[in-house]
Amino acid sequence: MDQIFDVLIIGAGISGIGTACHLARECPDKKVGIIERRERIGGTWDLFRYPGIRSDTDMISFCYKFRLWDQLKVMADGPALRQYINDTAREFGVDKKVQFGLKTTAMDWSSQDQCWTVSTTQESTGEVKTFRAKFLVCATGYYNYDQGYLPTFPGQDLFKGLRIHPQHWPENLDYSGKRVVVIGSGATAVTVVPAMTDKAAHVTMLQRSPSYIFSLPNHDKVTAVLQKILPKDWAYRLARKRNILVQRAIYLASRRWPEKVRAWLLNSVRKQLGPNADMSHFTPRYMPWDERLCASPDGDLFAAIRAGKASVVTDHIETFNETGIRLKSGKQLDADIIVTATGLQIQLLGGAELLVDHQPRPISRSMTYKGVLIQDVPNLAWIFGYTNAPWTLKADLSSGYICRLLKEMDARGMRVVTPRAPAGEMETDNILGSLGSGYVQRGQALLPRQGRGLPWRVLHHYGKDIQMMANEPVDDGSLEFVPAASRNPVPSALAA
Repeated sequence: MDQIFDVLIIGAGISGIGTACHLARECPDKKVGIIERRERIGGTWDLFRYPGIRSDTDMISFCYKFRLWDQLKVMADGPALRQYINDTAREFGVDKKVQFGLKTTAMDWSSQDQCWTVSTTQESTGEVKTFRAKFLVCATGYYNYDQGYLPTFPGQDLFKGLRIHPQHWPENLDYSGKRVVVIGSGATAVTVVPAMTDKAAHVTMLQRSPSYIFSLPNHDKVTAVLQKILPKDWAYRLARKRNILVQRAIYLASRRWPEKVRAWLLNSVRKQLGPNADMSHFTPRYMPWDERLCASPDGDLFAAIRAGKASVVTDHIETFNETGIRLKSGKQLDADIIVTATGLQIQLLGGAELLVDHQPRPISRSMTYKGVLIQDVPNLAWIFGYTNAPWTLKADLSSGYICRLLKEMDARGMRVVTPRAPAGEMETDNILGSLGSGYVQRGQALLPRQGRGLPWRVLHHYGKDIQMMANEPVDDGSLEFVPAASRNPVPSALAA
């Protein structure tokens, strides 16, 4: 047992760094540690290196509330995002708390000792390291970093060219003059296709069915004007409120008036592509926000199609062959490079085993409390952001709630907190059940269950979550608090 922490955070991506910064600001007396499997800060934004990698929403609402994005570029590219996370970590001194290269394998709560034992492996050496913590925060995201989702394609070994999954993009890949086929129609494909047209001979997006793609300006002209008449900080705070409200309005309108929002989105695409566009490639079979919408900054995908540098084919794969892909329609797509933008695989808690008193506690058999704590699991929080809004809006709320909870426990002299649900509260659907995205459907058995009502039901509603997590009393009758045991091998006060 080499280190003991008041709070141990697993993951140094945007969620873990954000949580550590909240703790540094609001609970400066806590000894905080961060375990990170990779060798650098950044998480998702360090892992993904494919062409065009960028935020999937506007940065002013995606950034941390306590450290606003202060540039007029609406969607940040991967390097800018990594820099933002690293600069934030340095500003709050949490970069010095990260221990790198450690894969978490197990987390075991001891009721007798009132603490967590976290087992890790130093991947470069195989050395096992163990940590202890009074409170644990899992900020590991929701997908498998080792392997993206890759279906088995008929004849895939016949292809003589290069086949790439975006999650494992080769460093310094030269695709100049190459014919590229990108399989997929989600956010990754919508990003990669226009980005590769700068050098590739031609890029084809091959999709089984279309997704909703909307164009948004990548330069914030309104905020640029406001900066000239208001203090810069005010201008960006107004931009953040505006963008959050607009995003929320579009989502709610999609649920209430799906046909009208569908018509609006499709009309926008038609205007981008021109009157002769084949809209069958851009008309999804589902309604808006049954799956996530894909953003195209400055309509870059549509511009690439208009210029003849990119095209979209809607068809099914019959087989790979030596020169590319033969489709079920009989059409042949020749390619030098095939990019399989086929999605993610859900993995929770970074793949680590969760135990309570040495007994496995699968998270899929539990509900979440306010989307932050786990039913019947003591002193454990997890950060799981929004899927219908910027991830970090919920991550920020969750981190703030964790700080409120820890301060409440300290004020009352409590050591352990455990969410306890009433009998019959759990339902069969999971916390992402409303989304029809492929990765959600494939991973639905791994996700926590929904409850019948609050605080056991995840609403994906920013306004209601603010009220529930930031304004309502911490002790709402659903939490069981326990003071420190008389036999306590973990010190009650740890030096920072």
